[in-house]
Amino acid sequence: MDKITVYVDGASRGNPGHAGIGIVIVDKRGNLIKELSDYIGETTNNIAEYTALLTALKEVREMGYDDVEVVSDSELMVKQINGEYEVKNLGLKKLYDQAKEIIKELKSFSIRHVRRSENKRADELANQGINYALDDDEEILL
Repeated sequence: MDKITVYVDGASRGNPGHAGIGIVIVDKRGNLIKELSDYIGETTNNIAEYTALLTALKEVREMGYDDVEVVSDSELMVKQINGEYEVKNLGLKKLYDQAKEIIKELKSFSIRHVRRSENKRADELANQGINYALDDDEEILL
C-alpha cells in the first residue's frame, strides 16, 4: 500500500483533566482517508498525546498500512519516539513501549514535529472528543 500521513493530537483540559484524542489519516495526495475523535477520560496532556499516537498506529495497522509518517505538535513525544529524549515518566513509558512495538512491525515509519497551527484538524478532533463527552450544562472552554 502507499505511504500515508497521520496527524495526531491529544488534549487535556486542566492537565490532568477531561481529555480527548484526534487523528486524521490522509493519503500521499492529501486526500482524507479517515478521521477519529474520542474521549479518553481524565488524564494529562502527555498521556493524551501518546494515546492518540498509539490509537493511530493500531488503526493504520488494522487498515493494512505499513508505510507511515506521523505528524504531531507534541515536541516531547516526537523527540522521545525519535530517541532524542529519554522517557522517564512511568505512565508514558508503558504507552511508549506499546507504540515502539507496533512501529517495529511497520515497513517504514517516521514521526515529525510541527507547530500547532499545522496540526489544526487533529487538534479540533481532540477537543471535539472532549466536548461530546461533557454534559451540556458544563462550561466548555476552547
